[in-house]
Amino acid sequence: MNNSVGNTARLIGAGLRALLVLTVLCGVIYPLAVTGIAQVAFGDKANGSEVKDENGQVVGSSLIGQTYNLPKQNPDDPEEAARPDLKWFQPRPSNGLGSNSVNQQYSLILSGATNKSGDNPDLVKLVTDAKDAVIADNSTATYKVRPTDVPADAVTSSGSGLDPNISPQYAKIQVPRVAEQNGLDVKQVEKLVKDNTTGRTLGFMGEPRVNVLELNTALKALTKS
Repeated sequence: MNNSVGNTARLIGAGLRALLVLTVLCGVIYPLAVTGIAQVAFGDKANGSEVKDENGQVVGSSLIGQTYNLPKQNPDDPEEAARPDLKWFQPRPSNGLGSNSVNQQYSLILSGATNKSGDNPDLVKLVTDAKDAVIADNSTATYKVRPTDVPADAVTSSGSGLDPNISPQYAKIQVPRVAEQNGLDVKQVEKLVKDNTTGRTLGFMGEPRVNVLELNTALKALTKS
């Protein structure tokens, strides 16, 4: 009887010691070590790929798309369509899950796609209307956007609906409008686009892309200089 109680006590003691050691190792030391390595080696990514303005204020993440719209004339009207603020570069459409109650600042914060087929009438109308809007918004007195100039990413959302990037082609057709709206020289804005264009990963994966948040952050700094 005494041996049985003693053995049980020893087993419980060993289990508690193992629990304590594993808790310290796996619950304290390991997370701190991984966090420290991540901060030293991948500080930007570990902190959410934050984008900061010229004042050091965090304005968003380079991984998540944002909208650049004018304030609604009637904030209480849920049917009022958002109008783009044409002084900024515009992102891809976000037609996945649409507006939501999770985040009211941006039209989409939950990842999702429309899942509509290419011949779906609603999708066809959506793309056609978006193309007409891109042509109208980006045509200026000295620059006319042709239908063939409009790239696919200007009128379609990504699979996630959260794509923060646009193609250099879409950025290019926005340059004259952005320059005009901000009183800048076209060459200045073209340089901004070039400076914020990222090539293919490792030189062969993916496509060249322009991060809209980073580009607009640079534009904001330029207009204030």
